[in-house]
Amino acid sequence: MRVVTWNLWWRFGPWRERQKAVLAVLRELAPDVVGLQEVWAADGENLAEWLADELGLHCAWAPSPAPERWRKRIKDPDAGSVDIGNAVLSRWPVVEREMLLLPAPPDLADGRAALYARVAAPAFDIPFFTTHLTSALHASAVRRAQVTALAELVARHRGGTPFPPVVTGDLNAWPDSDEVRLLGGTRTASAVPGLVLYDAWDYADPTAPAATWTPENPYAARLLEPAVRIDYIHVGPPGPIGEGHVRHVRRAGHGPVDGVWPSDHAAVVADLAEGETAIG
Repeated sequence: MRVVTWNLWWRFGPWRERQKAVLAVLRELAPDVVGLQEVWAADGENLAEWLADELGLHCAWAPSPAPERWRKRIKDPDAGSVDIGNAVLSRWPVVEREMLLLPAPPDLADGRAALYARVAAPAFDIPFFTTHLTSALHASAVRRAQVTALAELVARHRGGTPFPPVVTGDLNAWPDSDEVRLLGGTRTASAVPGLVLYDAWDYADPTAPAATWTPENPYAARLLEPAVRIDYIHVGPPGPIGEGHVRHVRRAGHGPVDGVWPSDHAAVVADLAEGETAIG
């Protein structure tokens, strides 16, 4: 089963051209479940729904309840009506969902949220989550509080299936940060007692390029920040016969498509085992 996470950079830059590039990358990847962040919707159009229709996937969309600060950041006469949110695309139906507004102080409260979508795959349900944490460089404490709220959401919905929870998103945090370690629960105490989530990249080829935010990308280069991995797929421990075991993980969308970079972030792609083939 192929899982993808990708921040699509909302309506920034040449968004119409980028939209086509995003579709081209996802079509080539042929994912089963996708977690998307910074998805736009406006005037009856919705990027996630359009992608789902083009790819033959189901769509669960959760708009931010507080898009006002985002709207002020784009020079677009129609910005006042543009929404931003998270979305899940799935090869199989979404049978349950919940949107959780993440905690943030007033000066950083721009509607960051987590979306839970229970995906009804043929052999089992998949508890799937996608999120977008606060981006301010100094806001590790805020992200730790957001990770705790996210972990509590995961704990509420992880049961009733042999498949482990899959948590995707733009965490806006370095791999060795307090907030990422808190989410994983293997390098420090878990945010929720007993909840462990493996960072899928721990299964990657150690020589593989890992940065999802890098000055190689002209959209990211403008901020003069170092290359770092800030986008993640986390998966709970495998099920009884290896369900959810990470078989392969890599970047995608980290170059131009017909001269256009799809986003300011690279995507992360993980192939997860569906069962006993993982432990044969």
